[in-house]
Amino acid sequence: MNKKDKMIDRIFCNGKEILLVGTAHVSRQSAKLVEDTIHEQTPDTVCVELCTTRLASLKDADRWRNMDIVKVIKEKKALLLFVNLLLASFQKKMADKFNIKPGQEMINAIKTAEAINARIIPSDREIQITLSRVWRGMGLWEKLKLMFSLVFSFGVSDDINEEDIEQMKQEDILQTLLADVKKTHPIIEKSLINERDQYLAEKIRTAPGEKIVAVVGAAHAPGIKKYLASNEEIDLDELNIIPPAGKAGKILKWAIPAAILVLFATGFLMEGKNAGADMIWIWIAANGIFAGIGALLALAHPFTIIASIIAAPLTSLNPMIAAGWVSGLVEAFSRKPKVKDFEAIPADIVSIKGFWRNSVTRILLVVIFTNLGSAIGTWTAVPLMLKLLN
Repeated sequence: MNKKDKMIDRIFCNGKEILLVGTAHVSRQSAKLVEDTIHEQTPDTVCVELCTTRLASLKDADRWRNMDIVKVIKEKKALLLFVNLLLASFQKKMADKFNIKPGQEMINAIKTAEAINARIIPSDREIQITLSRVWRGMGLWEKLKLMFSLVFSFGVSDDINEEDIEQMKQEDILQTLLADVKKTHPIIEKSLINERDQYLAEKIRTAPGEKIVAVVGAAHAPGIKKYLASNEEIDLDELNIIPPAGKAGKILKWAIPAAILVLFATGFLMEGKNAGADMIWIWIAANGIFAGIGALLALAHPFTIIASIIAAPLTSLNPMIAAGWVSGLVEAFSRKPKVKDFEAIPADIVSIKGFWRNSVTRILLVVIFTNLGSAIGTWTAVPLMLKLLN
């Protein structure tokens, strides 16, 4: 069996012939294998490991121009977009290193399928749903570790050679980035790999046509084969459900501001108006200063920094509004991104400096850093306020 045959599995399921092609997402060999296989096999349908959104993005070179950053902030999707950009950064840096477009094997699959008039079926779950299921299933500590793992991925790609790229056929791109996190939190493995194996298998199994070529990351191939072999129907609606926020999180969202207000009242009643006033000033100073530092670290506009300082003490007591949303909107209006900023996103996200240099990604940093600063301010202020009750 030659190397090419090892990367292709021929499966018969529901009267269909399925050729499962396992690939690495930044591999020249994988890109060529996909193109050759589709040309040789002339399938009725080509399934690709892309969701509908990513397929549209891959086809639309001007997709960044159409992004509404203000809408992203208002819909509370800044962090989700930031994570997506970090993942894209990791993949693009490796692709640039070896002179190949990110997802070239998927591009080849689409173009070759179009050339032979085969149907193209996006078979992966929407990336927003996958990341949301991961996020909702993680605790605060795991979320912090997730963010640090993604940020540190900037340096990881510098040490990867082409031999390593071929080895990465054994892992999903997200698996590679989150190797340390997934060891301590099974939701990573469950949502990123196992659930998507099921989703991909069901989409491939129910794809139209008698002969199907399915192009997937090689890390998913074993799981897909297992679920195809079982020939049992998988409930895609169940896999698309975004779990509601945990009860503990909902309770804390309202309980913490309520506790702070009770603390203010206690200060006035037990220690007098001077102590109560001191508590309020501690709260204002801690929240405002740390939120302002967060905005400053993001290189925000002076108006944004001022807005962060003013907003943080108030938004920290309002469960419905975050300081970062206020500062992000002020930054977006103070330094409104130009078309060239949106067009430059793919190039700028390959470096840490680029994230700060680009007006669009800097807005995301402003949102995240301001929120982080406000949170630090809250946990700094509380013990200082409690001391005044002694």
